[in-house]
Parts: sequence; structure tokens; C-alpha cells
Amino acid sequence: MDMTPIFGDLTAIAPMIILIIAALILPAVHLLAKKRTVTWAVALVLVIVSLVINVLMLTDNYVGTTLDMVQYNAYSGLMILLFQIVLFLAVLVSNASVETTRMHVGAYYSLLMGATLGMMFVAESSDLLTIFVGVELTSISSYAMVSMKRNDPRAAESAVKYVIIGGMSTALTIYGISMLYGLTGTTEIAAIAAQTQLEGINLMFGIALVSMIAGYGFKIAAVPFHMWAPDVYEGASTPVSLFLATGSKKMGLSVFFQIFLVMFVTGSSCAAIAGEEVQYLFAIIAAFTMTIGNVVAIAQNNIKRMLAYSSIAQAGYILIVMSVMNEYALSAGLFHMFTHVFMKGGAFLIVGALICAGIGEKISDYRGLAKKAPFLAFAMMLFLFSLAGIPPLAGFTSKFFLFSSAIGSVDGVTSQWVWLAFVAILNSAISLYYYARVVKAMYVEKGDNTDKIKIPAPFLAGIVICVVAVIVLGVYPQLIFDFCESAAAALL
Repeated sequence: MDMTPIFGDLTAIAPMIILIIAALILPAVHLLAKKRTVTWAVALVLVIVSLVINVLMLTDNYVGTTLDMVQYNAYSGLMILLFQIVLFLAVLVSNASVETTRMHVGAYYSLLMGATLGMMFVAESSDLLTIFVGVELTSISSYAMVSMKRNDPRAAESAVKYVIIGGMSTALTIYGISMLYGLTGTTEIAAIAAQTQLEGINLMFGIALVSMIAGYGFKIAAVPFHMWAPDVYEGASTPVSLFLATGSKKMGLSVFFQIFLVMFVTGSSCAAIAGEEVQYLFAIIAAFTMTIGNVVAIAQNNIKRMLAYSSIAQAGYILIVMSVMNEYALSAGLFHMFTHVFMKGGAFLIVGALICAGIGEKISDYRGLAKKAPFLAFAMMLFLFSLAGIPPLAGFTSKFFLFSSAIGSVDGVTSQWVWLAFVAILNSAISLYYYARVVKAMYVEKGDNTDKIKIPAPFLAGIVICVVAVIVLGVYPQLIFDFCESAAAALL
């Protein structure tokens, strides 16, 4: 369906316009209605409207620009869809969660909208400065959301850590951008790649590159820039943890794709001069990230911290794309990002639902859950096994595509990244150990009481959506993978 008659020259940012309206009116809605549920309902409806508009534009293959600053195409449309799904899940359960704020409800939903707007802005940008602005909009909104948990000193502590480390990340990023601008006289990514073709790569270019990789490495919690993630995920309310683990991290990965893949794949000059060195740098970061994430997760007793380290490991898997640097790897990486939203999002939803039922965050608190809440135990087992890559679930399918991109190229030639695929497969096996600990607690160990657990309906709805997605995308990946291939072609 053509959206141009409705939005005119602003069609490229049509899904964002709805969220801008939402962010502006929700505090007023809460002020006038005085009821949390009304504010929540308005927020949820506006998110669904934005999502529907984006799906219509994506299926209509719309391509367009607004103000020569942002461009909507198959890639940006798909990334926006991913961020909208994350936002939908976070908003869906926020009103029912006992952890979310009861005082600044309008502001809380506005911050969620603002953070998502930043992500969407990043997805449509092809300029270092506009990407930077989008990332900062998301980051600043996230700092505030992390601190908005009811009566929990951990929230304030984790928010302070998040702000300090986020500030360091911002400083590194802007330093790298200013160096590149000083060298090339432009912040447009394609123009920087073209300029480098004429002048070659020097020490300043290398420093700029490393600064930006470090700065954005914080956003995806890649090792050694990962230290903030476990504290923040544990300290924040579960809907916010879900939002950061599945949305904010994907924005950081999108930044890596948009800057470094475009520079080193389409800007073939950069690839000719320093392509292999950069690929090996990313391969080493990927290997360390997945290994440290999985090994440290084994020692965790708090389920949120375990899921945080698991998220770090998943970012390591997706960084395989940055080592292989071809279109098929990008398609596989995008598909894994989608499956990860449902696997990790579903796991966080179950954690949040059980907190509402008065069950703690320790793995030992999950003993005997299969008797108290059979569906929740089954769904959690499904999500954890999918994260580990057990067939026929979505995690297995997306990992199969992703790891195979490192083993051999599309024309059947064996790749130099076989060792990286081997490290990733080994890490998947390690991850099964700590996921199995949770399953053992739920199904084998006996709990203190066997009273049935009731959870709020919005949580149940969110969990059902994630369960269906994890099963369907495992069996029928083409549902999303075709869009991922179109997106990869559009970006590269």
C-alpha cells in the first residue's frame, strides 16, 4: 500500500512520525487521564499503528528519502521492523510489571518511544553524524529508563555505571568521527570510502577506525567493552532489560554494518588497503566476545546476569558477519538478530512474569517450576534451547546460516574463517551447559511449594507470541530470511 498520498515528502519517516507524536502526547495523556492503564493503551495503539505502516511500506518495496538526510529502503525498513517488535513487547508488559515506575508513567513511555526513535533514525542514516545523534538519543533515553525502577537501590547504581561507561563510549566515538572528518572533509560514509581510494589509509585513519570500533563496541557489549551489561540488566526493570538486550544491542550491530561493512565492502578501496587486517580484528573481537560471554555465564546464579552474559556471547556470534564481510553473511546475521529478539525477549518476559508472581531472580528460585507453571517452564526451556542452537528451533536455523557463512562462500570455496566457525560451534556447546542448569532446576529439582502460579495476561500474550515465532522461524525461515536477503542487497 502506497503511503505517499498520506505523508507526502515525509513518507520515508512515516513510522517515526507516529512515535514522535506518541512521545510528545503520552505525558499529557497521563496528566489528563490520571490512569496508568489509559496511558499504556494509547502507547500500545500508537506502536501498533507505526508497526503496521512500516510493514505496508516494507512489503510495498518503498524506497525514498526525506530532507536528503535519511533514506528508507529494504535494509532500514527491516531494521525498523525489528526495533518496533522490541518496542511492542516492552510496552505490552510494562503496565502489568510490578517493577516499572508508578510515578512518572507518561515520561517512562515517552522515553521508550524516544529510545526507539533513535534506533530507527540510525537505521535510515548514511552519515556518521546522523548515526551518532540517533545512537545518543537512544543512549540518553536508556540511562533514564534504567533508573526508573521502583524501590530498588540496584537501579540507581546500575544507571550511574551505565552513564559513566556510556560517556566514555560517546567520547571515543566522537573522537573517531572528528579524526575522519579532519582527514576527508566529510562525514558521509560512502564519500569517506571514495576519498580513501584517492589518498590511501594512514595512521590517523587507523586511530579513527579503532576509536569508533571501541566506542560502538560498548553499545553491543563486545569484549572488552562488556562490563556494564550484567549490572544494568540486573538493576533495570525487566521490560527495560528486555528492551536493552534485544533492541539497543541490535542498533549497535546495525551501526557496525552501516559504517564498516559499507566502508570495507562497497568502498573496495579500503578493502584493498586494509580490508584483511580489519576482518581479522573483528574475528578476534568476535572470538573473545562469544567465549568470555559463555564461560562467565556458567558461574552466574542470577538469571538476569546469566541472560546478560548470554547476550554478550550472542553479539559475538553476530560479529562473524564483520569478519566474513559478504552479502550472505549479512543476510544470516540479520536473520539471527530477528530470532534473537524472540528467544532472548521471551526469556526476559518469563523472568518478568515470575517476578510479578513473587518468584526471585536466582536460578535456585526456579526449582519445581514445571509443576507450578507448566507452560512457563516449557516456554523457558524452548527459548533456552533455541539460544543454544538445538534443532528444529529458530536459534538452530539462524546459527546454521551464520556459521555456514564463515565456513564457505556461496560459490562453494572454503573460507579462511573456518576456525571462527569452529570457535562459535564450540561456544554453542558450552552455552548448553548453563542453559541446561535452568532446565534441570525447573524439571528435575523439587521446589518448596507446589501452588499454581498466575501471571498477568499481557505477559502471557507476549510469551505466546515469542514461542510461536521461535517455532515457526525454525521450521520456515524464509518468512523473514527473504527480507534479510533483500536488506543485505540494499545495504551493500
